[in-house]
Amino acid sequence: MMESSSLLPNQGVVVSVRGSVVDVRFDNYLPPIYSLLRTGSDGQIVLEVRAQRDANHVRGIALTPTQGLARGMAVVDSGGPLTAPVGKGVLSRMFDVFGNAIDREGPLSDVERRSVHRTPPPLARRSTKSEIFETGIKVIDVLTPLESGGKAGLFGGAGVGKTVLLTEMIHNIVEHQKGVSIFCGIGERCREGEELYRDMKEAGVLANMVMLFGQMNEPPGARFRIGHAALTMAEYFRDDEHKDVLLLVDNIFRFIQAGMEVSGLLGQMPSRLGYQPTMSTELAELEERIANTDAGSITSIQAVYVPADDFTDPAAVHTFSHLSASIVLSRKRASEGLFPAIDPLQSSSNMATPGIVGQRHYDLAQEIRRTLAQYADLKDIIAMLGLEQLAPEDRNVVARARRLERFLTQPFFTTEQFTGHPGKLVSLKDALDGCERILKDEFQDYPESALYMIGTIDEADKKTKPQPKSELAAGAV
Repeated sequence: MMESSSLLPNQGVVVSVRGSVVDVRFDNYLPPIYSLLRTGSDGQIVLEVRAQRDANHVRGIALTPTQGLARGMAVVDSGGPLTAPVGKGVLSRMFDVFGNAIDREGPLSDVERRSVHRTPPPLARRSTKSEIFETGIKVIDVLTPLESGGKAGLFGGAGVGKTVLLTEMIHNIVEHQKGVSIFCGIGERCREGEELYRDMKEAGVLANMVMLFGQMNEPPGARFRIGHAALTMAEYFRDDEHKDVLLLVDNIFRFIQAGMEVSGLLGQMPSRLGYQPTMSTELAELEERIANTDAGSITSIQAVYVPADDFTDPAAVHTFSHLSASIVLSRKRASEGLFPAIDPLQSSSNMATPGIVGQRHYDLAQEIRRTLAQYADLKDIIAMLGLEQLAPEDRNVVARARRLERFLTQPFFTTEQFTGHPGKLVSLKDALDGCERILKDEFQDYPESALYMIGTIDEADKKTKPQPKSELAAGAV
């Protein structure tokens, strides 16, 4: 009699429903933390156990909408945590947080399921080599080079171009990427997901790509767990298939925001600015799983929304500490039409050292930063007194800086239909050569517009011929 009852699933009863927070009573035994519970008609409502309140009650967060859920409804313990499908069968498909295919391409085959709660690789297995990861975007490759197997963040407020820059990186990198690319949309718009899927299909790169989406209309529990599901897939390709994985996350702030909502629903005392007291731990649990090992690497590029452009916000500060490169997008540069609107003086990379990028690249990057910093210092004087009041050497610095700013703009493939400029992919060598020639004043006779929205520096000749100095002088008079 005991044996047959032990084969029955552990069943409980809903005792309270407060939005996404559901309390359940179990009389047999309590399910462990992170267990999935199913309730509602046909088990459509899924809960994740987040707290054991006493000997008979657990508190769960709903991963699905809770409409129609009522007290007294039966709850079944699934006997395990949330799982994600892994295997070659997930390639070219699109998933939700439960690992269900949402691309209407039929059922999955050749997959197994693994728990999304996994520990980071131990230090003994981690790789320590540092290599540059080229993106084909001039301002990134020259001033803030990305690390192969590292974590890079795209920081910016609303509407400064984080998603556009991330989409361009996907376009440039996925074609040359030998491994697997995984795109994880956390709390983003369904329009962006649909457009990205269509663009990747048209570009013919979907065969080596997986997409996961926890959209902004989904409950906070689903948005909080979609990043863990994406990492579980990435770890499979790294550890079992020994491939290099490119993990793209848009947007890591929405992960923190979902954690904040879950924390508030569970009744935890909020920390600074209303953030959850466990923010640092939750972010570290996700970020520390992104690592290079002896089996392969996971390179991650993450968009990070910065609330109200405030870089001292706790969400931005905690994210900065995990990254090897921070690319900061500036609203001021975006308003001046300098796209990508990356602020070269605020952006930084751990890779920008002579031992990794080489002495020439390092010296050039430092000279570019110095020139742009001098120009930033001179802007107040120019605004008050005019350019004519500057010393001749300062005027040369301004001319160089303005030409550098324009040369570091670049037409994107993903914005061709809006701008009319065909997209350009520029190698690191060509980008460095162009910057070096501008710093040597080879283009002081060219109008600044000749360097705006071009690829390599040679395109400046095609756009315009330099004016002779006599003509320039005559024009000035």
